[in-house]
Amino acid sequence: MFTLTVLLKKGRRRIPVSVASGFATLLLVIHWTVEGYRVQLFFPYCITIIFLAISGYSYFKKNGPQKIPRFILGSAYTAIAIMLVVTAGLMYAFPVFKLPEPTGELKVGTQTFHFVDTNREEIFDEARDGKRELMVQVWYPAQAGTDKYAPFVPDPQILRYMAADYGLPVFTLQHLKYVSSHAYSGAEVSSAQTSYPLILANPGNGSSRFLHTSQAENLASHGYIVAVIDHTYNTFATEFPDGRITTSTTNDLFSPGQDYRTSRENRDKLGEVLTGDVAFALDQFELIQSGQIPSHLNGRIDLHHVGVFGHSIGGATAYDASYDPRIAVGIDLDGGLYRLRDREGLRKPFLFINSASYFEKLKMVMDHRVYTDAELNRMGSTREWEDQVTEDKKLELERMRETVDEGGEVLYIENTEHLNFADVQFISPVFNMLGITGKIAPERANSVINAYMLDFFDMYLKNQGGILMKGPDSRFPEVKFVTSL
Repeated sequence: MFTLTVLLKKGRRRIPVSVASGFATLLLVIHWTVEGYRVQLFFPYCITIIFLAISGYSYFKKNGPQKIPRFILGSAYTAIAIMLVVTAGLMYAFPVFKLPEPTGELKVGTQTFHFVDTNREEIFDEARDGKRELMVQVWYPAQAGTDKYAPFVPDPQILRYMAADYGLPVFTLQHLKYVSSHAYSGAEVSSAQTSYPLILANPGNGSSRFLHTSQAENLASHGYIVAVIDHTYNTFATEFPDGRITTSTTNDLFSPGQDYRTSRENRDKLGEVLTGDVAFALDQFELIQSGQIPSHLNGRIDLHHVGVFGHSIGGATAYDASYDPRIAVGIDLDGGLYRLRDREGLRKPFLFINSASYFEKLKMVMDHRVYTDAELNRMGSTREWEDQVTEDKKLELERMRETVDEGGEVLYIENTEHLNFADVQFISPVFNMLGITGKIAPERANSVINAYMLDFFDMYLKNQGGILMKGPDSRFPEVKFVTSL
């Protein structure tokens, strides 16, 4: 409307304010009706309403509008221009982005399950005497859907908790409810194959299942059933069918001031629950396969070919869960391991894909380098703490060596940081500016990670592919194989 009333001219005559404000108001009503309110557009809303009020006043005033002094008019235009610049900045910082399209030939469907484990007490909610409950979202190969795509965020109410978790005002991320996935809700399973391998996936600490949508959709488009587990009380928020919303309580396990031994014990305690979630979810998919739990997936799951992956502590969960004999192969996306002292080495193929920053920490251990006193002061850490971390990392490196001997690999991706391994990297380009994500473009990071995950799962769950596992590839120069551990 600002453009219509100020910039567009025909000869000496400007478009009347009443016409421009009427047109802008119509657009505003359509926008609110179709899409809804978006906080990033607060100032354009205000401008539209102000101009509507002015035009209404001018229309009903019989003696016509008074000439506005040039100084006031210039100030108003300046203020409007500033508001539009601020709006452009907000739209840039918090865009309604598009997720990368899946690269496979199959369409993708999605369905969400609510599972209750009657054999396990919930230990992370002291106020509620109940059993362990999980929300699990599944992406799978589907017949072409007729409805529109499902939303990226399955439960918009949880967005205020997500914003709070990132230290942002609660309204900041509400626009994410307008982001679309590439999956159809409840679509029929594709008839391209009689059954599809199952992959269980685990988000990181304080994350959510929907932040692995692009990875799940991509695998599903290539012929996998992918189930991403919301680990209750380890997500920033999980909504259940009855409207209850749980938030993270497990952060209390890692409160500041703990000694390292207590921190490690708490991590192992949490890890035991997360690993149990994977085993229980797999139990439920066995019931779905047999028809005891109703689903489009009945009879379509290949339970003889099961994989697992995860990010951060979810990657550690993937490793620990892989000791289950029903799981054939797994992938850890930039996650340190837990329960290392309770187990022998994993004797099956496993892939570690690390960020550049995490690999630097591992390399320090490999090179027997220790932090200087100045570095410890900057980190806010102590010599004793870092010495114990180093001992754990040595054991972690030993586990990595064992997986390589079993056909696995250890990789890292240049210019990546921890959050490049989840869809949170798409939420705002500001994350890149602040160094929360790496210098690599989010779309490129996603493409590289998806390619290597798919190749590894194809090799061990479908007996095909494996090209990328043979060594460096010119198509992916940022991927570095770790040949010496």
